[in-house]
Amino acid sequence: MEINIDKELCIRCGRCVRVCPSLVFAQPQAHAAVAVDAPENCIACGHCMAACPAGAVSHSAFPPERVHPVDRTSLPTPEQFLLLCKARRSNRALSRRPVPSEFIDRILDAAHCAPTASNLQQVGYTVLTDPADLRFVVEYTLGFCRRMLRLLEMPVVGAIVRKCVKGADRYRQSIRRLLDEYDRQGIDRVLRGATALIFIHTPADSRFGAIDSQLAYQNGSLMAETLGVSQIYTGFVLTACRSDRKRRLARYLGIAGTIHAGMALGMPEFVFPGYTEKKPLDVVRR
Repeated sequence: MEINIDKELCIRCGRCVRVCPSLVFAQPQAHAAVAVDAPENCIACGHCMAACPAGAVSHSAFPPERVHPVDRTSLPTPEQFLLLCKARRSNRALSRRPVPSEFIDRILDAAHCAPTASNLQQVGYTVLTDPADLRFVVEYTLGFCRRMLRLLEMPVVGAIVRKCVKGADRYRQSIRRLLDEYDRQGIDRVLRGATALIFIHTPADSRFGAIDSQLAYQNGSLMAETLGVSQIYTGFVLTACRSDRKRRLARYLGIAGTIHAGMALGMPEFVFPGYTEKKPLDVVRR
Protein backbone atom coordinates (compact mmCIF):
# COMPACT_ATOMS: atom_id res chain seq x y z
CA MET A 1 0.00 0.00 0.00
CA GLU A 2 1.54 3.30 -1.10
CA ILE A 3 0.72 6.55 0.71
CA ASN A 4 2.31 9.90 -0.11
CA ILE A 5 1.97 13.52 0.94
CA ASP A 6 2.58 16.26 -1.62
CA LYS A 7 4.79 18.72 0.29
CA GLU A 8 3.83 21.51 -2.08
CA LEU A 9 0.10 21.06 -1.52
CA CYS A 10 0.17 20.17 2.18
CA ILE A 11 -0.94 23.06 4.42
CA ARG A 12 0.22 21.23 7.58
CA CYS A 13 -3.20 21.36 9.20
CA GLY A 14 -2.69 17.91 10.75
CA ARG A 15 -6.16 16.66 9.94
CA CYS A 16 -4.84 13.41 8.49
CA VAL A 17 -2.88 12.82 11.69
CA ARG A 18 -5.91 13.42 13.89
CA VAL A 19 -8.40 11.27 11.98
CA CYS A 20 -6.21 8.28 11.17
CA PRO A 21 -7.25 5.34 13.39
CA SER A 22 -4.01 3.45 12.75
CA LEU A 23 -1.33 6.06 13.52
CA VAL A 24 -0.04 6.04 9.97
CA PHE A 25 0.91 9.73 9.99
CA ALA A 26 3.14 11.73 12.32
CA GLN A 27 3.42 15.44 13.05
CA PRO A 28 5.87 16.29 15.85
CA GLN A 29 4.18 19.59 16.64
CA ALA A 30 1.42 21.85 15.35
CA HIS A 31 2.04 23.19 11.84
CA ALA A 32 5.14 21.05 11.42
CA ALA A 33 5.60 18.92 8.31
CA VAL A 34 3.46 15.79 8.22
CA ALA A 35 5.19 12.48 7.51
CA VAL A 36 3.94 9.04 6.53
CA ASP A 37 5.36 7.27 9.55
CA ALA A 38 3.86 3.76 9.55
CA PRO A 39 2.17 2.89 6.22
CA GLU A 40 2.15 -0.79 7.20
CA ASN A 41 -0.55 0.04 9.79
CA CYS A 42 -2.98 1.34 7.16
CA ILE A 43 -6.43 -0.29 7.01
CA ALA A 44 -7.43 1.65 3.86
CA CYS A 45 -10.30 3.46 5.54
CA GLY A 46 -9.79 6.57 3.42
CA HIS A 47 -10.16 9.01 6.32
CA CYS A 48 -6.96 10.82 5.43
CA MET A 49 -8.02 11.55 1.86
CA ALA A 50 -11.56 12.49 2.81
CA ALA A 51 -10.33 14.90 5.51
CA CYS A 52 -7.54 16.63 3.59
CA PRO A 53 -8.76 20.08 2.46
CA ALA A 54 -5.85 20.55 0.02
CA GLY A 55 -5.82 17.21 -1.79
CA ALA A 56 -2.27 16.63 -0.63
CA VAL A 57 -2.65 12.96 0.31
CA SER A 58 -2.43 10.27 -2.34
CA HIS A 59 -3.19 6.62 -1.64
CA SER A 60 -2.81 3.62 -3.91
CA ALA A 61 -6.14 2.21 -2.68
CA PHE A 62 -7.97 5.37 -3.68
CA PRO A 63 -7.19 6.59 -7.20
CA PRO A 64 -8.79 9.92 -8.18
CA GLU A 65 -11.96 8.30 -9.54
CA ARG A 66 -12.65 6.85 -6.07
CA VAL A 67 -12.41 10.17 -4.24
CA HIS A 68 -15.46 12.47 -4.32
CA PRO A 69 -16.32 15.88 -2.86
CA VAL A 70 -19.32 16.23 -0.55
CA ASP A 71 -21.81 19.06 -1.05
CA ARG A 72 -23.02 19.31 2.53
CA THR A 73 -25.76 21.75 1.57
CA SER A 74 -27.44 18.80 -0.19
CA LEU A 75 -27.55 16.63 2.93
CA PRO A 76 -30.88 16.22 4.76
CA THR A 77 -31.42 18.50 7.73
CA PRO A 78 -31.48 17.00 11.23
CA GLU A 79 -35.24 17.51 11.26
CA GLN A 80 -35.66 15.67 7.95
CA PHE A 81 -33.50 12.76 9.07
CA LEU A 82 -35.30 12.44 12.41
CA LEU A 83 -38.65 12.44 10.60
CA LEU A 84 -37.37 9.65 8.34
CA CYS A 85 -36.39 7.60 11.41
CA LYS A 86 -39.81 8.17 12.98
CA ALA A 87 -41.69 7.40 9.77
CA ARG A 88 -39.87 4.09 9.13
CA ARG A 89 -42.28 1.23 9.76
CA SER A 90 -42.36 -2.51 9.17
CA ASN A 91 -45.34 -2.29 6.81
CA ARG A 92 -46.63 -5.85 6.41
CA ALA A 93 -49.44 -4.94 3.99
CA LEU A 94 -47.58 -5.82 0.80
CA SER A 95 -48.82 -5.74 -2.77
CA ARG A 96 -47.89 -8.22 -5.48
CA ARG A 97 -45.83 -5.63 -7.36
CA PRO A 98 -42.14 -6.61 -7.52
CA VAL A 99 -39.55 -4.33 -6.01
CA PRO A 100 -37.73 -2.62 -8.92
CA SER A 101 -34.19 -3.91 -9.33
CA GLU A 102 -32.81 -0.37 -9.25
CA PHE A 103 -34.41 0.09 -5.81
CA ILE A 104 -32.71 -3.08 -4.55
CA ASP A 105 -29.40 -1.81 -5.92
CA ARG A 106 -29.79 1.46 -4.00
CA ILE A 107 -30.63 -0.39 -0.79
CA LEU A 108 -27.52 -2.54 -1.22
CA ASP A 109 -25.39 0.53 -1.96
CA ALA A 110 -26.59 2.22 1.23
CA ALA A 111 -25.99 -0.94 3.28
CA HIS A 112 -22.49 -1.27 1.82
CA CYS A 113 -21.67 2.28 3.00
CA ALA A 114 -22.06 1.27 6.66
CA PRO A 115 -18.90 1.19 8.78
CA THR A 116 -17.24 -2.12 9.63
CA ALA A 117 -14.85 -3.04 12.43
CA SER A 118 -11.24 -2.30 11.43
CA ASN A 119 -12.61 -1.42 8.00
CA LEU A 120 -12.43 -5.10 7.05
CA GLN A 121 -15.52 -4.78 4.83
CA GLN A 122 -16.32 -8.49 5.05
CA VAL A 123 -20.09 -8.07 4.81
CA GLY A 124 -21.70 -9.96 1.94
CA TYR A 125 -25.22 -9.85 0.51
CA THR A 126 -27.40 -12.49 -1.10
CA VAL A 127 -30.52 -11.25 -2.91
CA LEU A 128 -33.48 -13.54 -3.57
CA THR A 129 -36.26 -12.65 -6.01
CA ASP A 130 -37.08 -16.05 -7.48
CA PRO A 131 -40.44 -17.22 -6.02
CA ALA A 132 -39.04 -20.75 -5.66
CA ASP A 133 -36.19 -19.48 -3.46
CA LEU A 134 -38.56 -17.36 -1.38
CA ARG A 135 -40.86 -20.36 -0.94
CA PHE A 136 -37.90 -22.47 0.21
CA VAL A 137 -37.07 -19.87 2.89
CA VAL A 138 -40.68 -19.85 4.10
CA GLU A 139 -40.97 -23.64 4.26
CA TYR A 140 -37.51 -23.99 5.84
CA THR A 141 -38.58 -21.59 8.58
CA LEU A 142 -41.95 -23.28 9.06
CA GLY A 143 -40.15 -26.61 9.43
CA PHE A 144 -38.19 -25.14 12.32
CA CYS A 145 -41.42 -23.78 13.81
CA ARG A 146 -43.04 -27.21 13.66
CA ARG A 147 -40.13 -28.74 15.55
CA MET A 148 -40.25 -25.98 18.15
CA LEU A 149 -44.01 -26.37 18.62
CA ARG A 150 -43.66 -30.12 19.16
CA LEU A 151 -41.02 -29.42 21.81
CA LEU A 152 -43.09 -26.76 23.57
CA GLU A 153 -46.16 -28.98 23.65
CA MET A 154 -44.42 -32.07 25.04
CA PRO A 155 -45.97 -32.81 28.48
CA VAL A 156 -42.76 -32.78 30.52
CA VAL A 157 -40.10 -31.08 28.43
CA GLY A 158 -42.51 -28.41 27.21
CA ALA A 159 -43.61 -27.59 30.73
CA ILE A 160 -39.98 -27.15 31.82
CA VAL A 161 -39.18 -24.94 28.84
CA ARG A 162 -42.26 -22.78 29.37
CA LYS A 163 -41.33 -22.37 33.03
CA CYS A 164 -37.67 -21.54 32.44
CA VAL A 165 -37.86 -19.48 29.24
CA LYS A 166 -39.55 -16.13 29.62
CA GLY A 167 -42.31 -15.64 27.05
CA ALA A 168 -42.16 -19.25 25.82
CA ASP A 169 -45.91 -19.74 26.18
CA ARG A 170 -46.62 -16.59 24.16
CA TYR A 171 -44.28 -17.78 21.42
CA ARG A 172 -45.98 -21.17 21.44
CA GLN A 173 -49.30 -19.50 20.67
CA SER A 174 -47.74 -17.32 17.96
CA ILE A 175 -46.07 -20.31 16.29
CA ARG A 176 -49.27 -22.36 16.38
CA ARG A 177 -51.20 -19.51 14.77
CA LEU A 178 -48.48 -19.01 12.13
CA LEU A 179 -48.58 -22.70 11.18
CA ASP A 180 -52.36 -22.94 11.23
CA GLU A 181 -52.76 -19.97 8.88
CA TYR A 182 -50.22 -21.39 6.44
CA ASP A 183 -51.58 -24.93 6.48
CA ARG A 184 -55.26 -24.03 6.30
CA GLN A 185 -55.27 -20.81 4.27
CA GLY A 186 -51.84 -20.60 2.64
CA ILE A 187 -51.15 -17.33 4.45
CA ASP A 188 -47.43 -16.54 4.70
CA ARG A 189 -46.60 -14.89 8.01
CA VAL A 190 -42.87 -15.51 7.60
CA LEU A 191 -42.05 -13.23 4.65
CA ARG A 192 -45.56 -11.75 4.40
CA GLY A 193 -45.58 -12.22 0.65
CA ALA A 194 -42.38 -10.22 0.11
CA THR A 195 -41.14 -10.26 -3.47
CA ALA A 196 -37.47 -9.83 -2.55
CA LEU A 197 -35.25 -10.86 0.33
CA ILE A 198 -31.76 -9.70 1.24
CA PHE A 199 -29.59 -11.85 3.51
CA ILE A 200 -26.61 -10.12 5.11
CA HIS A 201 -23.71 -12.36 6.08
CA THR A 202 -20.02 -12.45 6.91
CA PRO A 203 -17.29 -15.10 7.01
CA ALA A 204 -17.77 -17.52 9.91
CA ASP A 205 -14.59 -16.32 11.63
CA SER A 206 -15.55 -12.62 11.49
CA ARG A 207 -15.32 -11.46 15.09
CA PHE A 208 -17.63 -8.47 14.62
CA GLY A 209 -19.76 -9.95 11.84
CA ALA A 210 -23.06 -9.63 13.69
CA ILE A 211 -22.49 -5.98 14.56
CA ASP A 212 -21.26 -5.11 11.07
CA SER A 213 -24.33 -6.77 9.56
CA GLN A 214 -26.78 -4.93 11.80
CA LEU A 215 -25.16 -1.60 10.90
CA ALA A 216 -25.53 -2.50 7.23
CA TYR A 217 -29.15 -3.50 7.78
CA GLN A 218 -29.99 -0.15 9.36
CA ASN A 219 -28.53 1.78 6.44
CA GLY A 220 -30.42 -0.37 3.96
CA SER A 221 -33.63 -0.10 5.92
CA LEU A 222 -33.55 3.71 5.92
CA MET A 223 -32.79 3.78 2.20
CA ALA A 224 -35.76 1.48 1.59
CA GLU A 225 -37.96 3.94 3.47
CA THR A 226 -36.87 6.81 1.24
CA LEU A 227 -37.75 4.68 -1.81
CA GLY A 228 -41.19 3.76 -0.52
CA VAL A 229 -40.22 0.10 -0.14
CA SER A 230 -41.55 -1.86 2.83
CA GLN A 231 -38.91 -3.73 4.80
CA ILE A 232 -39.46 -6.42 7.41
CA TYR A 233 -36.81 -7.90 9.71
CA THR A 234 -36.89 -11.69 9.30
CA GLY A 235 -36.70 -12.72 12.94
CA PHE A 236 -38.23 -16.19 12.55
CA VAL A 237 -35.90 -17.00 9.65
CA LEU A 238 -32.81 -15.94 11.58
CA THR A 239 -33.88 -17.92 14.65
CA ALA A 240 -34.21 -20.99 12.43
CA CYS A 241 -30.73 -20.38 10.99
CA ARG A 242 -29.13 -20.02 14.41
CA SER A 243 -30.69 -23.27 15.57
CA ASP A 244 -29.68 -25.26 12.49
CA ARG A 245 -26.28 -26.89 12.96
CA LYS A 246 -26.44 -28.37 9.46
CA ARG A 247 -26.76 -24.86 7.95
CA ARG A 248 -29.32 -26.08 5.42
CA LEU A 249 -30.47 -22.63 4.34
CA ALA A 250 -26.94 -21.27 4.00
CA ARG A 251 -25.88 -24.32 1.99
CA TYR A 252 -28.95 -24.06 -0.25
CA LEU A 253 -28.06 -20.43 -1.01
CA GLY A 254 -24.33 -21.11 -1.36
CA ILE A 255 -23.43 -18.90 1.59
CA ALA A 256 -20.15 -20.06 3.13
CA GLY A 257 -20.28 -17.81 6.19
CA THR A 258 -22.86 -16.88 8.82
CA ILE A 259 -26.19 -15.19 8.10
CA HIS A 260 -26.68 -12.38 10.60
CA ALA A 261 -29.60 -10.38 9.21
CA GLY A 262 -32.40 -10.66 6.72
CA MET A 263 -34.57 -7.97 5.14
CA ALA A 264 -37.82 -8.94 3.42
CA LEU A 265 -38.81 -6.34 0.85
CA GLY A 266 -42.06 -5.53 -0.91
CA MET A 267 -44.00 -2.68 -2.41
CA PRO A 268 -46.71 -1.62 0.06
CA GLU A 269 -50.40 -1.47 -0.68
CA PHE A 270 -50.44 1.90 1.09
CA VAL A 271 -48.17 4.16 3.11
CA PHE A 272 -48.62 5.20 6.71
CA PRO A 273 -49.90 8.80 6.86
CA GLY A 274 -48.59 9.26 10.40
CA TYR A 275 -46.35 7.86 13.11
CA THR A 276 -46.76 7.05 16.78
CA GLU A 277 -44.32 8.07 19.45
CA LYS A 278 -42.07 5.59 21.23
CA LYS A 279 -42.01 5.20 24.97
CA PRO A 280 -40.29 8.11 26.77
CA LEU A 281 -36.56 8.20 26.13
CA ASP A 282 -34.63 6.27 28.79
CA VAL A 283 -31.25 7.94 29.18
CA VAL A 284 -28.78 8.52 32.02
CA ARG A 285 -26.61 11.63 31.74
CA ARG A 286 -23.48 11.85 33.86
